[in-house]
Amino acid sequence: MPARPPALPAASRATFWRSLQTLNATRVVIALLLLAYLSLGNRAGLDRSICLLYLALAIGFALSALFVRRRFMLQLLSPIACDLAIISLLYLAGGGIRSGLAILYLFPLAGLAILAPLLVALFCASLVSLFLLGDSAWHLLLADTSERDIMSAGLYGAVLLAAVLVVNRLAARLIGQEALASRRGVEIAVQQAVNRLVMANIGDGILVVDPQGQVHASNPAAQRMLGLAGLEQLERPFSLSAAVALAPLTQAYADWRADSGRATTLLTLRPYNDAALAGVTAAWRARRDLAVHLKVRFAAAETQGLGAERGVIFLQDMTDIEHQAQQLKLASMGRLTASIAHEVRNPLSAIAHATALLAEEVDAPLPQRLLSIVGDNVARVNRMVEDILQLSRKAQVPSEPLALDGFLAALRAEFSETHGLVPDLIAVSVAPGALVRFDALHLREVLLNLLSNALRYASGGPASIRLSVVADTARRLELHVQDDGPGITPEGRAHLFEPFYTTAGNGNGTGLGLGLYLARELCLNNEARLDYEYRFNSDGGANGPSLSGRFVITLKAAG
Repeated sequence: MPARPPALPAASRATFWRSLQTLNATRVVIALLLLAYLSLGNRAGLDRSICLLYLALAIGFALSALFVRRRFMLQLLSPIACDLAIISLLYLAGGGIRSGLAILYLFPLAGLAILAPLLVALFCASLVSLFLLGDSAWHLLLADTSERDIMSAGLYGAVLLAAVLVVNRLAARLIGQEALASRRGVEIAVQQAVNRLVMANIGDGILVVDPQGQVHASNPAAQRMLGLAGLEQLERPFSLSAAVALAPLTQAYADWRADSGRATTLLTLRPYNDAALAGVTAAWRARRDLAVHLKVRFAAAETQGLGAERGVIFLQDMTDIEHQAQQLKLASMGRLTASIAHEVRNPLSAIAHATALLAEEVDAPLPQRLLSIVGDNVARVNRMVEDILQLSRKAQVPSEPLALDGFLAALRAEFSETHGLVPDLIAVSVAPGALVRFDALHLREVLLNLLSNALRYASGGPASIRLSVVADTARRLELHVQDDGPGITPEGRAHLFEPFYTTAGNGNGTGLGLGLYLARELCLNNEARLDYEYRFNSDGGANGPSLSGRFVITLKAAG
């Protein structure tokens, strides 16, 4: 057992002082009870004087331990010595072993066994035992008592020694358990501090979710990715299903819980478009145009037997990774561009010039048609080269605003006529007077690319392709391009805007996989953003909500 409180942790030392104060308070109560007992029994004045002295000393010891927290062993042993002396005086005044006051020795010796080393407690118990035996032996010599009283004194001494030993061992075990708990508490507190530091600074998001989709804990990265930077202001636990923008994450978590989903998936979320999250953070309105591309991984926490099941959702923002991959491909494309400029454009110019000269000399319809095909394909290849070359150019945002209503109406008419479409296949929804800052030729190229992709997957019915302009509160306009075809798979979304990635090889100009990449780069050059977001349609039938998607161009409003 620890010999002194200073060798123990601060929490254990505080426990020792509290125990000493409790012992002192008990001493005061015992002194009052003795005083009352002796007063009722009309005992001798010596007994009453001793009790009054004991009460005064008990109060003094209690006040000392309460206000002076120094020299613990001195403040412990001094009252114990006083207890033994006072009880011995009462014992002698009461007539010795027959008074029954020997039981009072148990109080100070038990307190000493708890708060002092075992050797000190046994020493004091031995002194009391010797005193009891000595007093009984003296009365036996005086013929005032019998041998039975000596046996009673010996039994009292044995009981006191046994009690001291048992109480000391129990107290030692409890003190050891408290010291261990204190050390474990410090270790747990340090571990929690480290965990909080790691979770606060780690780049990946972490959500702790129960089977019902209630978020019980999250780190700042996850709150930032999901638009929940002020999550502490919301009701805890926060439900993922409460935010419509987090529906893809909620659905993926439910699929994983049902063992029908994958442990890892890719999602695109637009949390700042969700009215349920408005006001959570001051930056919510200003970031409404942002979308996050997340790699999501699910894992189950080992909580068997704890009565609480928890799942952990790890979120990794793929935006920076996609950007780095594109930059690497762009660097290699820059080297390819120099070669194309010298090795392809000059031969193309020669072929185009030769084709024009032959067209002037040939009058027959068939050669003219063949020369026209050659010229068209030369122009097409030259346009591809120009598209590649313009990746390294930065366009200047035009100073003149572009009116979207007239621009989209003219573009729809041109696209419908070029592809022979019925007039109502493309639906346009835009408020009159919507002005943006975007180069008209660049926006035309971006939309023609997106409309061509939409035409490939749309059903062909009325309004199967929709162009709509939506205003937000951050001086921006969103131009949505959506069709009624199936959405892009998460695997395809992961590479959607990468150069030279394509799932089409039909020879219509999309085979190089540069269309969407060029469209995004043109948007960036015009201080706009092109993105793809998933949407859940409620008309999915018996299979539940169906997954679709749309392209969103976030434009800078003029004004």
